[in-house]
Parts: sequence; C-alpha cells; structure tokens
Amino acid sequence: MTVAPVLEIEGLTVDLPVAGAYRRVLSGIDLTIGPGETIGLVGESGSGKSMTARAIDGLLPRGARQGGSIRFDGKPLGSTPAELRTFRTQVAMVFQDPRAHINPVRRIGDFMTEAVVAHKLMARAAAEHAAVDLLEAVGITQGGRRLRQFPHELSGGMLQRVMIATALLTEPRLLLADEPTTALDVTTQSEVMAILSELREARGLSMLFITHDLELAAAVCDRTAVMYAGQIVEECSSTDLHDSARHPYTIALSGARPRIDGSAHRLPAIPGRPRSAFETPADECAFADRCAHAAAVCNEARPELLAVGSSRVRCARTAELGTLGTVAP
Repeated sequence: MTVAPVLEIEGLTVDLPVAGAYRRVLSGIDLTIGPGETIGLVGESGSGKSMTARAIDGLLPRGARQGGSIRFDGKPLGSTPAELRTFRTQVAMVFQDPRAHINPVRRIGDFMTEAVVAHKLMARAAAEHAAVDLLEAVGITQGGRRLRQFPHELSGGMLQRVMIATALLTEPRLLLADEPTTALDVTTQSEVMAILSELREARGLSMLFITHDLELAAAVCDRTAVMYAGQIVEECSSTDLHDSARHPYTIALSGARPRIDGSAHRLPAIPGRPRSAFETPADECAFADRCAHAAAVCNEARPELLAVGSSRVRCARTAELGTLGTVAP
C-alpha cells in the first residue's frame, strides 16, 4: 500500500519585484515529504532554501509571483487569510534567528499563546498550560516563570527552544526548520537537534530541515535535496549524499568540508561565484561556468531533474560520469 505524501511541491517558481522588474529566485522546484519523514535542503547562501520554506508557508514578500503547485494532504495550498490560518495549524515554521522573530517588548507567554488564542484554538489558560508542558519537553524548566519573562532575559539557546515549543503548540504535522541552529554555539546546536529528533519521533512529525551543514543533514535527514541557483540539482538518501553522489556541485560541496581525520591541506574551493536563478540562461546548466566536468552539451539546454537509480540528478553528463566520488576532475 502506497502512503500518500504529507507535502507535494511540483514546478514551484517564485519571481520577486526588483527595481520595477521581476527576477526569478526559484525555478521548477519538485519535492515530496512523506509522513514522519525528514528531508534536508542544503546549498550555498542565496540558493533558494529559505525562499522555498517561505513559499510553502505562504510567507513570500509582498508583490511576489508564485507558480507551480503546493499540496498538503493532497489539497492545494489555500490563498485566503482564513485558509492560510487553517493551514498553519498543521504546518509550523522555526526560524534561524529567534531574536529577530520574537517581539522584544512582549513576554514569552504572550508570544507563545497569541496565535492559538487569537484564532480560538485554545482558551488562554489552556494555552498557557500547554505552553508550560512544551517548554519542559524542549528542556526549559520552571515554565510558568519563563512565560512571564521577556526575551532579553533568556539566552539564544533558550529562545530557540521557545521557538520550537511555540511551533509545536498547534500540534502540527509538518515542521519547517529554517537553519534552526545557525545562531547557536556548537554545544547548544547539539542539544537543539537532539530535541528536534526526539520530538519528531515522539509526535510522528514530518520535517523540512534547511541547513548549510552536510554532516548535520546526513545525521538528521532521511533524504537530502541539494539546491543551486534556485533549483534542486540532486536529491538522494542522506547516506548516498556522501558515499555515491552524482552531481558535480554536490561533490564539490563535500570536498570543501574540513575533516578531522585528514592532514591539514588547503581546502579545495569551487571557482567563481554562486549564481542566482535570474542570472542563469534558460538554455544551459546553471552550474556549467563553475563545473570541472562541463562540456559542450552543458551549454545546449538546461538539464532536467531525472531519476538515476534511487536518486534524482540534474546533470546532462550523469550517465557518462557515474558517481563522481570516484572520478577526478
């Protein structure tokens, strides 16, 4: 029996207004997330990871144009305020910088309970009780006292825990985690990721996990999608991402990681600079100008994201090159 996906994204495009013209920032995103599954989204800054999450949650900037389709439980994402409110009770988002998203002049309890009380999902007393329970679940003791505190009285790690607890207050089925550990020290990062993993298993959550850290994606995610220039260039199991990746960009990212088990040589860097989707011609591979394996065929047409074994790869030379982990540039 086939299990229906929780989230289906097909042909997603996003254009943003810049200086009187529209520029494309996402180009043909296709992605599915199954029940209880965690999908990683990795890539350089500006590749479109956060914009993808914001498109899913209906948080695109004013004036943005969106194409393609996003379906949750097989139903298209609504566009009216009432439909979006209902959708967001099932899909919650954790942002990377809690201090930028928690009102500094309001108490923690107001931040956590405002949405569920305003939308009449819970009475205030019930919402505060649930908030205390969730604070304890994410490792914050004395929850009643914490609800009365202001954001400046909590550390960055505690505020990120508050963000996670708040996201779970509506008992969502899908969690969008946009680099939730970026602003934290290494020890706190480990604690927050342990909390997310435990909550995911305990509640059967599906999760889209956005990160720059390939090792973290491999440890946390079932599958990983690699983004470049506003499109997915490879999607595979997180184990295969390290052992048998096929796209030259994925291999280049893996090669640029520092390792503790090797000698201290200079890390290889990808030449050139990252492209945005609007800078990429429609008739060539977005990575061609930085790719050590580029050939004439790479400038003839934009490659499709095609199934190769258990992976999906956007490269015109995939069959020729095989798994690039064993191929020298």
